[in-house]
Amino acid sequence: MLSSISQQLTELKQQGAYRQRRPLSSPQGIEVVIDGKTFLSFCSNDYLGLANDSRVCQAAKEAITNYGVGSGASQLISGYSSLHASLEEQLSEFLGYQRCVLFSSGYLANLGVISAFSSRHGLILEDRLNHASLIDAAKYAGGDLKRYRHRDINHAKDIIYSSQAESRLIVSDGIFSMEGSIAPIEQLYQLKSRKTDKLIIDDAHGIGVLGKHGRGSLEHKNIATSKVDILIGTFGKSFGSSGAFVLGGNDTIDYLIQKARTLIYTTAPPAALAAAAKQSLNIVINEPERRQRLHTNIQYFRKALSETKLELLDSITAIQTIIIGENKQTLQLSKQLEKRGLLVLAIRPPTVPKNTARLRITLSSEHSQQQIDQLVYALLELENSTTSPS
Repeated sequence: MLSSISQQLTELKQQGAYRQRRPLSSPQGIEVVIDGKTFLSFCSNDYLGLANDSRVCQAAKEAITNYGVGSGASQLISGYSSLHASLEEQLSEFLGYQRCVLFSSGYLANLGVISAFSSRHGLILEDRLNHASLIDAAKYAGGDLKRYRHRDINHAKDIIYSSQAESRLIVSDGIFSMEGSIAPIEQLYQLKSRKTDKLIIDDAHGIGVLGKHGRGSLEHKNIATSKVDILIGTFGKSFGSSGAFVLGGNDTIDYLIQKARTLIYTTAPPAALAAAAKQSLNIVINEPERRQRLHTNIQYFRKALSETKLELLDSITAIQTIIIGENKQTLQLSKQLEKRGLLVLAIRPPTVPKNTARLRITLSSEHSQQQIDQLVYALLELENSTTSPS
């Protein structure tokens, strides 16, 4: 008889929900090598092509020479370097907040923020399609987690106005990672009715790529930073590095440093990653043409698919999603694209809601229109093969 774990693994395989890791033997980029084969990649969050940018790599190398590889301790002991401090100052200035603090990952940042500012009997109001780290953070914090329908402000309003909780956190992604849709941030701000209410936005997929200057969803929507109490971002997307950051007022960040267990009790990010992120931030600021190329590519791709029957979700962001529905069919389409030299991964439950398995396509500023055409032609070929009569 199969053990409980073995049985569950078997069921995942039967349901087309089993996941596997595949090691790359190349740097991250438009083209990657897996199992000795080169693929054109449309599944990376490296939106501006900075993960292997020579200037970013050189900044990290120089920092290793000067600071070593590991940080050696948590930030509150001896792991906090002058590079970390400089990056925090530069991010605060760029994004228009009083202060910034770094975390080792976006997941740890979200856990740290939500747990620090929630109370045992407080309300944590979240979009149903928020990133798993935000949902997990609320569960870890132990507050009263309530989830409203995706981007449904009326539903959110009904929940928050019926709550008697003394503390209320309103939490949302800026850009939803599996949909590419943008949160109604201004309307979420309007839900705040008490001084103790806090609006928290995780703009991991927006900062660097949205807005005239790359300041993210707030700039794109022309929303004052004073309306968002805490802004969270990561270096693992448009910055092409690793780690995360949280921005807020002086007291907010000071309190977070005192209370966020995921900061206090973990080793600080290596100084080399801070150096890489500093260089990426300089590129984001000084090379707006990268964002322009990215948005040109997004428009080009969407126009090419606009007259097809493919269910392409509405998105102006680098995340372009085609809903397929059934797990095994989605997996099969992904494998057929791979046979054509294209890396587009199938995203399945529980990452996304049941019966909404999808192809999640991510575009980069570094994709050429010829490469996008290659993907479009393959998608059209597969669409025709699945809809033609047998």
